[in-house]
Amino acid sequence: MYADLMTPQTKLALVAPIAARFGLKPEIVAAVCEQESAWNPWAVRFEVGFLHSYIKPQSMMAPTTDELMRSCSFGLMQIMGQVAIEFGFGGKFLTELCDPATGVLYGCRKLQKCYSVHGDDETSLLAYNGGGNLGYAHQVLARVSHYAGF
Repeated sequence: MYADLMTPQTKLALVAPIAARFGLKPEIVAAVCEQESAWNPWAVRFEVGFLHSYIKPQSMMAPTTDELMRSCSFGLMQIMGQVAIEFGFGGKFLTELCDPATGVLYGCRKLQKCYSVHGDDETSLLAYNGGGNLGYAHQVLARVSHYAGF
């Protein structure tokens, strides 16, 4: 597996330049990648709740392929397709978010926005995750030590 071939140093080196562009701590970005995808850049997850809450609420009609894809999270930081679009993604296919640099770029854009609104680690990380897992911030912050000191 891809993640097994990478050391904590190489993982941190992958995210550090992008994190720096957005004023984010690279250790936190790396910890988000670990929490969200276990460092699997090809991770894709359909979020049925996101579809029903944000993309196609109260509809009895089957979702289109586009609606389904906008309701999926992609790549290392599991950025939602719709969220990436809202943050400027203009690629032809949302699966381009599985490219590590592309997915981290849009994940960092969202994470930076969460920090600009909330300020602190715990609330910002909870907002990044959408608030459904109240233990999310603690889980991410517990992983930061895996990347400290490199």
